[in-house]
Amino acid sequence: MAESFGNSFTIVEVTADGMPPDEPKHQIWVAVAKPSQALTLVLAAVPEGWTAEVLDIALTAEQQRRFQELKLDPGDVYRLTKPK
Repeated sequence: MAESFGNSFTIVEVTADGMPPDEPKHQIWVAVAKPSQALTLVLAAVPEGWTAEVLDIALTAEQQRRFQELKLDPGDVYRLTKPK
C-alpha cells in the first residue's frame, strides 16, 4: 500500500558542490511531505551530487499561510531561494 506524503510543510536546505563563486552554494526548499520523504523529493528536483538536510524549523502561522497560498499539493516541492 502507498504511503501518504501528509500535508505538513518541511523545510530542506540543499548544498551544491562545484558552483561558480558568484552562485549561491545553499538553497532553501519547502516540501509538502513528511521529513523523511521531503529529502527524497527535493533531491529528485536538484542536480545529481547535491546534498540535502531537513531543517528543524517551526513555521509561524503567517509562514504556513504563505505556503498554503502557493497551492502546493502533497508531494510537491518549491525552491524558496532564488538563483542570482
